Amino acid sequence: MEITSDNPIDHLPADELEARQIELLKKQLTYTLAHSPFYRCKFSEQDIAAISRLSDLSGFIKTSKKDLAEFNAEFLSIPQREVVEYVTTSGTTGKPVTIALSKNDLERLAYNEARSLEIAGFSADDIVQITTTLDKCFMAGMAYYLGLIKLGAAVLRAGQGTPEFHWEMIRKTNPTALIAVPSFLQKTGSHASAVSNRITKALCIGEALRNADFSDNQLSKNIKKHWDIDLRSTYASTEMATAFTECQEKQGGHLLPELIILEILDKNGNEVADGELGEVTVTPLGIEGMPLVRFQTGDLARKHTGVCSCGRTTPRLGPVEGRLAQMIKLKGTTIYPNQIEEILHNHPNASPYLIEIDQDYNGLDKVSLVLPETFPEEESNRLLIDLQAKLRVKPTLKKSSVSAIQQLLFRGNSRKPKKIIDLRNASA
Repeated sequence: MEITSDNPIDHLPADELEARQIELLKKQLTYTLAHSPFYRCKFSEQDIAAISRLSDLSGFIKTSKKDLAEFNAEFLSIPQREVVEYVTTSGTTGKPVTIALSKNDLERLAYNEARSLEIAGFSADDIVQITTTLDKCFMAGMAYYLGLIKLGAAVLRAGQGTPEFHWEMIRKTNPTALIAVPSFLQKTGSHASAVSNRITKALCIGEALRNADFSDNQLSKNIKKHWDIDLRSTYASTEMATAFTECQEKQGGHLLPELIILEILDKNGNEVADGELGEVTVTPLGIEGMPLVRFQTGDLARKHTGVCSCGRTTPRLGPVEGRLAQMIKLKGTTIYPNQIEEILHNHPNASPYLIEIDQDYNGLDKVSLVLPETFPEEESNRLLIDLQAKLRVKPTLKKSSVSAIQQLLFRGNSRKPKKIIDLRNASA
């Protein structure tokens, strides 16, 4: 797959774009039916032939994370000798799951990231420092590396490390861009004014930069207080092996139509209207190793199908606004941990933190925030006022040592900080 600047498929009229996706979808479903033990009895050739619109996909079985975990081996659709890479999911909301990739899957992954990086304004002229994990079977770090190489950019495989370590790398090599988690940029950005550098942009993963209306959220504002840098958000998962990445307009992550089908579903499994909140459900295209049909990510977001100001006609995915598994019903109010995190980002002294979800003796949800013992009492009062004003409920505040919080953040040897402790679910 060749990378071309401003790919023509991104500008097709809606009917032509749907026709192209239907063609690719039928090819993917035919392959899956023929090769996947899990899906072999789930649909038929007749079902595939009957597809004339993307909405016809609603007649096919949905696939849950539980399915993928419980029947993992049954999803393998190539001989074991054709597997060239094993990766695992992060396990942020459950136990990590193994995903097998073929040689073509790796090439597709590189193409996906190169396409996404190009949309985000990266080019062969960039020197890019990767600050995310590149080991421990982590797909994202490897994907960014492969994509940058395919794009022709130079890469610094710095991986995880302290702000001081990364700034020393920046001093030595003078990169033009970063790939990072936003909260790490917030921590690192406080050093920016003290170091001469030419970093102008960052591709951000794992945490949202925008509110539902695409305005900058508090985390994004905090980064920009210290650092004049162009922040672009990207959303993906190991299971889908495909990214939705912001262009210069920052109005949602663009779908790559040759690589994925996107549905946004309500709690009854029906597609919601454009711009309405629902579960991100995807069918990746062109996957050989472990193809998935209508995979339910558990993430809640909105699809926007209007033509973007950049000229692309492809649908865009808004920021993740919550996870179904982490929904909290607190005193009659439905909230998600990321809503609490948005408020915490306005209180820098509250970092690091944990959000504990449990049930009281009546079986009702209760929420506690575990904050550093150094968090001032006066600021605790202001935080509670903010929480009450913006959420209409007040979680309980607890204090603990920074070391104890850090240990829990990376419990179970997690490679990503697990800020949510959900005691309602034994797998949390």
